[in-house]
Amino acid sequence: MSGDICSVCGLHSDLCMCSTLARENQIVKISTIKRRYGKIMTIVEGIDKKAVDLKTLAKQLKSRLACGGTIKGNTIELQGNQKVAAKNVLIKAGFAEESIEVH
Repeated sequence: MSGDICSVCGLHSDLCMCSTLARENQIVKISTIKRRYGKIMTIVEGIDKKAVDLKTLAKQLKSRLACGGTIKGNTIELQGNQKVAAKNVLIKAGFAEESIEVH
């Protein structure tokens, strides 16, 4: 029975809104940097890895954007200039559009 109840909010797992609220309240920053040999990397940072599964989110970003990438600490690194496309994928994943900053 304890598996059916969220440990954070105490509601039944079907009614739990913890992950949705966690995504809406975070400020996500998307920027690009230049790496070795002039390669561009898109950096997605500001996502709390306790509230959101970074591994699943990175996998979703990489498959939808058809690029490679990795997780380093609390950041997701994507190959290429993927700023606008990454923002669109994050909005579809449940993050609030106002909380995503593109630099």
